[in-house]
Amino acid sequence: MASFSYYLHEKAEESRHNESIGFLIAILGSVFLVGGTVQTLVTVERPQWFLILPYQLGSSPYDFLGLAFTLLGVILFLGGIVLGVYYASQRSWYFNELKESYRHEEEKLRARSQNKQPSVQQQEQLVQPPSQTS
Repeated sequence: MASFSYYLHEKAEESRHNESIGFLIAILGSVFLVGGTVQTLVTVERPQWFLILPYQLGSSPYDFLGLAFTLLGVILFLGGIVLGVYYASQRSWYFNELKESYRHEEEKLRARSQNKQPSVQQQEQLVQPPSQTS
């Protein structure tokens, strides 16, 4: 049982690490998103926007670079958020299973300690000296 709880603990740590990586990917996506938007604003004279994506660009390669950064930023941002939430739920599941594992171990220890303790009648017999009849 100890090896299973150790396994759950290690998997919870791994999920915590993966969760932080997911949120770092989301931060990287936001940097690309802002960079692509600024690139588009600087290089395109009058961009036409659909929400945050430019849809009418010039023929310059810098116009497409801004669009590529913006699209990459959106994909990385959304993907990082999804990964972070997924690994957070996985870590929560591992911790719940770890709690159950510890609860079972605690119940086993209680049952073992109750079996080893003498009953009340046995304790009274140990305390009272045997009666001497003469």
